[in-house]
Amino acid sequence: MKGDRDFLADLYPPIDPNRQGWLGVSDGHRLYWEESGNPEGVPVLFLHGGPGAGCSSLHRRFFDPRHYRIVLFDQRGCGRSQPHGDVLNNTTPLLVADIEDLRRHFGIVEWLLFGGSWGSTLALAYGQTHPERCLGFILRGVFLFTRDEVDWFVNHMPRFFPEAGRAFRDHLPAGERNDLLAAYHRRLIDPDPTIHMPAAQAWCSYEESCSRLLAEPCETRMSASALAMARIEAHYMVNAGFLEEDQLLRNIHRLHGKQATIVQGRYDVVCPILSADRLAQVWPGASLLVVADAGHSAMEPGIRGSLVAATNRFRQIS
Repeated sequence: MKGDRDFLADLYPPIDPNRQGWLGVSDGHRLYWEESGNPEGVPVLFLHGGPGAGCSSLHRRFFDPRHYRIVLFDQRGCGRSQPHGDVLNNTTPLLVADIEDLRRHFGIVEWLLFGGSWGSTLALAYGQTHPERCLGFILRGVFLFTRDEVDWFVNHMPRFFPEAGRAFRDHLPAGERNDLLAAYHRRLIDPDPTIHMPAAQAWCSYEESCSRLLAEPCETRMSASALAMARIEAHYMVNAGFLEEDQLLRNIHRLHGKQATIVQGRYDVVCPILSADRLAQVWPGASLLVVADAGHSAMEPGIRGSLVAATNRFRQIS
């Protein structure tokens, strides 16, 4: 359909993976991975959002496949990784270690890091732990996992999307609404599907409804992917991202000398622009590109085009 072609016109054409498989890491987790593009090209690692979202075939299309060796993987508990939806032994330091295991698996010395939303958090956490392995960074919808950001997500996005916030709140009994995060977390980790699946649907519908400048009707299916997304996000939020407060800003000196492009929607309600601005102010190598007519989603036209332009500029890396 013409509309589909227009929607995807600023991305590279669809490609299939050259190879794919699973990598066993610590604590019994197995990570799904795939490699696309030029096997001899500049390595780039795509870090998906959530935490809990997983990768899709669209994510390969931000990169020139003639130039880049494109590595995608589903983080612990996400997508095709196993065990699915598991929050046991699922922390930021363990994900950072997983990325290193993946790098060694591929025999990569250095790679470009590309991450949006939670993916930006994980890119920064990995980069500050292993700066010598990073060629540079392309970040979108920055999330630093501070207390204020978590509180905003759970309690204050309804200032802009009151209908979505009302549905999110009203899923819970009146007696549980004084602490929405704790109440949702209890339900999402409950083993009973009649409890955790409706909570997952309500959580994902809330987030999706707030993710675009122009809100669209949202129906989130009762699916395993919705459960992984909601359960793992809530798990990380109740644990402050397994980071110290302002850790990623405080340690930014470890990335001095590294280039970064930050793409940020002006009207991003999920990850407000303040975090991207704070990061850019303390990172000499970072340039902040504000997309005037966009919210949070990577699939909004201005965000899509800016991300592809950023990956094209980084083709100068050798």
